[in-house]
Amino acid sequence: MAIFSKIGIIGAGISGIAAAKQLSQYHPTVFESSNSLGGVWKHCSFRTTKLQTPRCDYEFSDFPWTNRDNSSFPTYQEVLDYLYSYATNFDLLKFVKFNSKVVEIRFVGDHETTGEVGSFVGTGKPVWEVAVQLNQSEIIEWYAFEFLVVCTGKYGDEPKVAVFPQNKGPEVFKGKVMHSIDYSKLDEEATVELLKDKKVAVVGYKKSAIDLAVECAEANQGPEGQACTMIIRTLHWTVPHYSIWGLPFYWFYSTRFSQFLHQRPNQGLLRTILCHFSSPLRQGISKFIESYLAWKLPLQKYGLMPDHPFEEDYASCQMAILPETFFTEADKGKIMFKRAPRWWFWEGGVEFEDNTKLEADVVLLSTGFDGKKKIKDILPDPFRSLLESPSGAMPLYRGTIHPFIPNMAFVGYVESVSNLHTAEIRCIWLARLLGGQFKLPSVERMLEQTTTEREIMRNTTRFYKRNCISTFSINHSDEICEEMGWSSWRKKNWFSEAFTAYNSRDYEQHKEDKA
Repeated sequence: MAIFSKIGIIGAGISGIAAAKQLSQYHPTVFESSNSLGGVWKHCSFRTTKLQTPRCDYEFSDFPWTNRDNSSFPTYQEVLDYLYSYATNFDLLKFVKFNSKVVEIRFVGDHETTGEVGSFVGTGKPVWEVAVQLNQSEIIEWYAFEFLVVCTGKYGDEPKVAVFPQNKGPEVFKGKVMHSIDYSKLDEEATVELLKDKKVAVVGYKKSAIDLAVECAEANQGPEGQACTMIIRTLHWTVPHYSIWGLPFYWFYSTRFSQFLHQRPNQGLLRTILCHFSSPLRQGISKFIESYLAWKLPLQKYGLMPDHPFEEDYASCQMAILPETFFTEADKGKIMFKRAPRWWFWEGGVEFEDNTKLEADVVLLSTGFDGKKKIKDILPDPFRSLLESPSGAMPLYRGTIHPFIPNMAFVGYVESVSNLHTAEIRCIWLARLLGGQFKLPSVERMLEQTTTEREIMRNTTRFYKRNCISTFSINHSDEICEEMGWSSWRKKNWFSEAFTAYNSRDYEQHKEDKA
């Protein structure tokens, strides 16, 4: 017999916590497969992992950080502490069932229980049944819900690993192969033991790969220490700090004026024309930032200059903040680089298509995660197939609702400069939707909106197969607020005002004004 509740939430990371807070009036049941809150902050972080956005840009609207004098980029442990403080302050832990892994979802609704688009909660009849595995045992419990919020996230759990030709995969390698998610489970002593005095290859050049390379270099400081080699398929722009030629970074992309220069959904003919003619200005801003990075960092020296504009990485949420010691270790010869579009294993390490070989004792794969596979493994047909689209990104209206999946929302699948803010405002929006304070537009209108957003991504960056709204995030939030009935993004809601203040880095003055 299934246990009935109105709302279920899958996952207790950033998005799941935000959803629990905003939907707390429904007393939701939150399923978390592990024994901790935090999602990737708990299970995919390394010893040196830090927040990629400034502290003031990673803060719930109603719960400020307490230690504002600390580093602008908190460690992963500080982020975890903040999340636990938030959950404790708002008494959210009572909703969470830890060590409860969702292994199957069944659709039990029909046209009578699901109703029209926008009529989600209040029928008293279940639409989804959820099978939950307890404590990694064989015990399965079933729950029934009127509405389900999926917050399993894009990262963690399902590592993405390349498929290799026969006899060229990890099985022929005599050393150790490990994905970054498995590395993150090791304590400091175990990581040092794994890396010290070893020839290590790190595959990738995004944030986790860069952090891995630094940890490898730190473990090999002794006389027997070996170099770590980063195997790079695609270069991306990296930033040493949030200042460009002495100017705050947010000026370039995170103000209303700067985003006014970029294409955005529903912009009208006049703005379309303006965006066309402002193209040289956008390119100039990107070149301005690139010139600083080329001057500040030894990118030319190490062959790390990307062949695409900086704006394309920003528009696809792929900009990374460098650890302070990254190029210091490279100058010492502890971090080396190898550009390689294709590679495979041989018994002694890694081989490349130019017929060169790299000897290695350990190969660390920082090749990302398959977030959609996590959902596909539990969603039933025909809904499973609806997660795919030609663009590679899930077609989610407001980054939350799939037009063809009834009584279900997805939070945490859209990226921005601040994923916490992005998740929180969607949960506020979702709570008001479920409360009947507004209704969704027609399916046709929702599909038109998602198609427009995908086209903007395609026109802005070659890395368009990602749900990223960085270049039009303020307008995106404006539209969400208007849809909820708030007449002004700046005047009607504390969240809106706070977000505007964060963008201007005038948070403290803003709080004094509110008081």
